[in-house]
Amino acid sequence: MFLKRRRPLAFRKMSFLVFILTSVLSVTCLLADTDKGRRKVVHVLEDDTGAVIVQTAPGKVVTHRGGSITLPCRYHHEPENTDPARIRIKWTKVTDALQFEDVFVALGREQRVFGSYKGRVFLQQAGPGDASVIIQNVTLEDYGRFECEVTNDMEDDTGFVNLDLEGVVFPYYPREGRYKLNYHQGEDACKQQDAILASHSQLHKAWLEGLDWCNAGWLEDGSVQYPISHPRDQCGRKDTPAGVRNYGYRHKEDERYDAFCFTSKLNGKVYFLKRFKKVNYAEAVKACIREGSAVAKVGQLYAAWKFQLLDRCEAGWLEDGSIRYPIVNPRSRCGGSQPGVRHLGFPDKKFRLYGVFCFQKNKDETAGGTVMKKSPTDSLTKKKSSSSMATNATRGN
Repeated sequence: MFLKRRRPLAFRKMSFLVFILTSVLSVTCLLADTDKGRRKVVHVLEDDTGAVIVQTAPGKVVTHRGGSITLPCRYHHEPENTDPARIRIKWTKVTDALQFEDVFVALGREQRVFGSYKGRVFLQQAGPGDASVIIQNVTLEDYGRFECEVTNDMEDDTGFVNLDLEGVVFPYYPREGRYKLNYHQGEDACKQQDAILASHSQLHKAWLEGLDWCNAGWLEDGSVQYPISHPRDQCGRKDTPAGVRNYGYRHKEDERYDAFCFTSKLNGKVYFLKRFKKVNYAEAVKACIREGSAVAKVGQLYAAWKFQLLDRCEAGWLEDGSIRYPIVNPRSRCGGSQPGVRHLGFPDKKFRLYGVFCFQKNKDETAGGTVMKKSPTDSLTKKKSSSSMATNATRGN
């Protein structure tokens, strides 16, 4: 259902309905027009039975980092001859409880995009009543909940849509050891590894896919949790059920845990640098630079394992000074029976010798791997035939 910010009763006499569409709906809504003494019909669509049904489908839309996605929002207004220049469309990002970040606003032909969304967000303009926006070159920070608000003078309505990303969750702790990060340090640690703090829903999905980790870590909402697929005494007792264990919301400055990070598809590729001899950390950095690359970050290695299906049974340096290697096809000589990214710790950078994983960015491409040569207007007016636009994947709650 819609979640609305309440307004005074005088403002709540609606002459239009805003709704988020993730599938074709069939609904008819009747509203009373007390000013003219008659019933006014707001036709959205009508189902086969003719019954009067009011229904919304907020759901979520799914893409990956670097992709393009449409956040769907439509409205219907009676009477039909309402001046479009009086309709105000506003999109905001819900960043926290009752906290909103401006994304996009349009009043008639006037449009404005805010902050990091500049140059990436455009009104879809697919016909009358379309308040949908297109986000191009989606970033990790775009993940989350957006609000669509449509206003005509003092009358308005709102709806929400969730933007989800395909990706991978991974636990992280620094060289200093376990349980060394407060919330803000955990947030920074994930960013340094090309990731963001994971949400509860992302961690829960990772648990459903088999993630098992016995150390508690920060999530983006300030809670501390950890996923257990195989209960054991050292991880909260063997006789407790499997699941995501929750410590609740903890003090963000004073308490210290690990972090659960989330990353998505890469703008480039990770590869193991083949050399005749193993190297220390400083030599590894120089070797990647000579290749026109950089030593890969932890999040980049996880993304390569997830999306690139990188499988290498040989350990190598990463940017944070850790030694890891990705296994897609498990075999006994490569660390066990389960796929994953193996972690061998943080050895001495000067004296220990290993291989190295390098990361090379895509050249002349966006993060989605698509050359963006069309103007925003062309991308919008030719959306249905343009191959540069990713197809939306929509899912219900």
